[in-house]
Amino acid sequence: MLDSAKMSKNGIVTKIHTRIRADPFTANYDLVGKELGRGKFAVVKKCIEKATGKQYAAKFLRKRRKGEDCRMDILNEIAVLESAKANPYVVALHEVYETKNEIILVLECAAGGEIFNQCVADNGEAFTEKDVIRLAKQILSGVAFLHRSNVVHLDLKPQNILLTSDRPLGDIRIVDFGLSRRMDKITEVREILGTPEYVAPEILNYEPISTATDMWSIGVLTYVMLTGESPFLGDNKQETFLNISQVNIDYSQDTFEGISALAVDFIKSLLVKNPRKRATAEECLNHPWLNPLPHPHSHPHLHTRSPSSLDEPETSQSESEPESPAPSPELDLIGSYLTCPGQGGLKAGRDAFSFTEPPFPTRPEIKQELIC
Repeated sequence: MLDSAKMSKNGIVTKIHTRIRADPFTANYDLVGKELGRGKFAVVKKCIEKATGKQYAAKFLRKRRKGEDCRMDILNEIAVLESAKANPYVVALHEVYETKNEIILVLECAAGGEIFNQCVADNGEAFTEKDVIRLAKQILSGVAFLHRSNVVHLDLKPQNILLTSDRPLGDIRIVDFGLSRRMDKITEVREILGTPEYVAPEILNYEPISTATDMWSIGVLTYVMLTGESPFLGDNKQETFLNISQVNIDYSQDTFEGISALAVDFIKSLLVKNPRKRATAEECLNHPWLNPLPHPHSHPHLHTRSPSSLDEPETSQSESEPESPAPSPELDLIGSYLTCPGQGGLKAGRDAFSFTEPPFPTRPEIKQELIC
């Protein structure tokens, strides 16, 4: 459980229990292979622990960003990982090192890479609906665990959900807690944080954040996993924000051809503008779509995978994941495991808006904080 006594006004927790080692990282680990991911303030590299021969992902985080000391933000990420160590679906923290300019998080290294890769894959490689049901249950289990500790992730998207193996399809690991915040019943937290396609309307309106903010992102994430399309993606950020604020989403039969009505109902329970009316993680886990009696329908994008592969044991969890998609100018995610990947092959889930006047109120906060 996170220590509320050490929480700042904006939901950042600074008290950690992990020992921060000052001895040289390279005395205990060998860096191998190419980088796994890179952002403005972080780089992730594969490493091998000399004493055990085990593989990990070393996340090198700069302590100063844009001239500001961001050490407290990194401690917050460590605190959240500590609080979730009992949940198997949150990436495990192994060790922490600190140098003059960086803090290094040694993390569990998933072998299967991001689920993003299969969200945009060709039919033969894409998820089946049965796959999505199993993965959604795991994502919700991890998120429900976080929410019971009053932690919100604030950047749930396909690039931040890793797989322990891709073939056979393994289990998920939630990563990148650089934007996470802790809620309480006294202090309101308002932040302009996240990735444009996945942020909830209350983020754009600078309204209080809650656990419901994550649930909106899970709705978008599920839509992407099932269809290979991004439901709110516009030609630019302004269009994307307008689509989100108006909940302009395509539920047409063409988009969801062959996908069960229960799956669409599940998404609709989450993509609700009023946060109080969204399903919670616990409610989602009890949704009939995630507890089906008949076999889910097939879908052209969701190519049928051999049923036996779904139940086979996962392969090693200590291998390198593939390199992330090329970065694109979206949000600057402060501390991502696989930092700031681009949108790859995702397509917009609706016709683009056209307008002559700005459709979304210009907010200085958005310009300053929706960075990338």
